[in-house]
Amino acid sequence: MASHTAKRVLVVAGLGNGSGTGASTARLFAKNGYSVALIARGADSVNKLTQEINSSGGHAESFSIASYSNDDIVSAWTAIHAKFPKPEYIIRVAVFNAGFGVWKKFLDITPQEVEESLQTNVAAAFSFSRAAILAFKDNDIEQPNGKRGALIFTGATASTRGNVVTSAFAAGKFGIRALSQSLAKEFGKENIHVAHSIIDGGSHFQLDHNLLLSNIKISVILVDRQREKRDTEWQENEDARLRPESIANSYLYLVNQDRSAWTWELDLRPAHEKW
Repeated sequence: MASHTAKRVLVVAGLGNGSGTGASTARLFAKNGYSVALIARGADSVNKLTQEINSSGGHAESFSIASYSNDDIVSAWTAIHAKFPKPEYIIRVAVFNAGFGVWKKFLDITPQEVEESLQTNVAAAFSFSRAAILAFKDNDIEQPNGKRGALIFTGATASTRGNVVTSAFAAGKFGIRALSQSLAKEFGKENIHVAHSIIDGGSHFQLDHNLLLSNIKISVILVDRQREKRDTEWQENEDARLRPESIANSYLYLVNQDRSAWTWELDLRPAHEKW
């Protein structure tokens, strides 16, 4: 059967500057034999990561987009199918790691920020999920895990509770969580595994004075931006911060789960997190 020899493909959307969760997931899956399709806004970061993976012996292709609009996401998936055609390739995993953060008091949030938060965090997730589900539905069931494909969403603590400066951000993350739960219930019966991961880390967002005064406790993922701002002691303390490589390991664990015990939601935090 062609499906037994086809190269498995991971599609990941949202790479940041290449030092966070999306990029670490791409690197890990490439090391585990997956071809990787990288979707991100802006060509620089996605091309850089693509070259890194390919030079390390993996296989990655870049699909830069101007925005997370439905049209741009659909165009990216069309290009992915052309670059990774069946039966040589088969799309088995899709990770939606894109996000837009707004950390402001409610009355300071602009309508434009609300629109961008909902577009990136919710509408784009719908578009990405539709393309992923359609790809999976065309797959045979892979053994021994018993699934046609796995769709993973990167969430946040704001996926389950709001706080004083997270009204717009939490609304978007609540939406992603609700979407993932709905898809898990609808498509699990078709052997499509949908999972949501709560990541208690604020690596993508700049903390302003109002946020510090609000006394919100958040953990931080160890990415380049945080290395520039924090001391060596914090960087080396694995009890105090999240490693993107560890998050990627959890995603690979989800993908490898067999159908008798699928996880819908993970909650990932460092050992000394106060929550």
